[in-house]
Amino acid sequence: MTQASFFEIVGGITSMSNGVIIVGAGHAAGQAVASLRVEGYEGSITVIGEEPYIPYQRPPLSKKFLAGELDIERVYFKPATFYEKSQAEMVLNRRVVKIDRPSKLVHLDDDSTRAYDKLILATGSRVRKLSIPGHDLEGVFYLRTIADVEAIQKKFNQGGKMVIVGGGYIGLEIAAVAVKRGLDVTVLEMAPRVLARVVDPIISTFYTKMHTEAGAKIETEVAVSGFEGNGKVERIVCADGKKFDADFVVVGVGIIPNVELAQETGLEVENGIVVNELCQTADPDIYSIGDCTNHPNALLGHRLRLESVHNALEQGKTAAADICGKQKPYAQIPWFWSDQYDLKLQIAGLSGGYDEAVVRGNPEADRSFAVFYLREGVMIACDAINRAPEHMMSRRLIAAKAKIPATRLSDESIAMKDMVE
Repeated sequence: MTQASFFEIVGGITSMSNGVIIVGAGHAAGQAVASLRVEGYEGSITVIGEEPYIPYQRPPLSKKFLAGELDIERVYFKPATFYEKSQAEMVLNRRVVKIDRPSKLVHLDDDSTRAYDKLILATGSRVRKLSIPGHDLEGVFYLRTIADVEAIQKKFNQGGKMVIVGGGYIGLEIAAVAVKRGLDVTVLEMAPRVLARVVDPIISTFYTKMHTEAGAKIETEVAVSGFEGNGKVERIVCADGKKFDADFVVVGVGIIPNVELAQETGLEVENGIVVNELCQTADPDIYSIGDCTNHPNALLGHRLRLESVHNALEQGKTAAADICGKQKPYAQIPWFWSDQYDLKLQIAGLSGGYDEAVVRGNPEADRSFAVFYLREGVMIACDAINRAPEHMMSRRLIAAKAKIPATRLSDESIAMKDMVE
């Protein structure tokens, strides 16, 4: 049997008999469905997700959805009608427990199997959980899913004392929402400052000030060692002996990529599922996209794993294109954002290893400024707070490996569009 007789050729696109299966139902999966159809794929598409929801956006969960400002339909990546029109089968509340690569089958937790021609692992990530004493007390929450938000919202409605363990983006975003809801909020951070892993002390100091002025209490250099309470959490105990009363706790101490399926089936895993610039694993019929991938970036010159909506979307596009025989390598400057109060922090690039931070604006007096990160004079990242022009232009400058004098970057009389002479 020839390859052409085995496959059906439709409109110049090879339609494979078993189609594409996408494991995971997050941002990346939703984009992969959309891009497969845009690229002309006419075979079957199946999305298998563990939650009862069609693909939804995670960023609003700790922001407007938590605040009750968005209903669930507005959190969905695309409306349900989109998947119906795209003829994508949604298999929800089901978990893939095994991949049989030789037979090209996935085994589900209901003992059923599904055959694939191409498989996309969009398994995402899960919260890092604490295993300290009292971790299983009622009232200790994590925030990663719609169900998590709904559980926390019930506590919001009761008011009282809330303690957040972790002063990263998620912890501070939750704090901002909780303060506006009138809760008594304390943030506990193990590092010497909030956001310590990702921003310069200038940004950390600014956000500590903003949260303190709004009414939150920020405690740094405190290591949580346990939770206490009679059946439910009543206080947090720290290694230095400090104790903080709480009616409930939300823990935000990072996430872990879901790589177990890939690892168990023999695919390479190293801080994520290892893929090439086309999001393809060592198995040519298996791709991986989103938070769970360790991928190369030609612009940055090294491999990395990103917890980023932009990364998830762009990798979904890249994998879909390659499945359709169109190579569109993924190589873009990473960018992220965080909304807290009236502050929009937009981050471009990765600041790790910078040797100079240049401030544009006055963080001590204004709620709008930017920090550019340089390494040997080359711009590698930018944190822009309520400064969209600085953010957008910095993405171009970082990609171009631009060398711009610090005095020029800090000079607000020079428009960002005129930054390159």
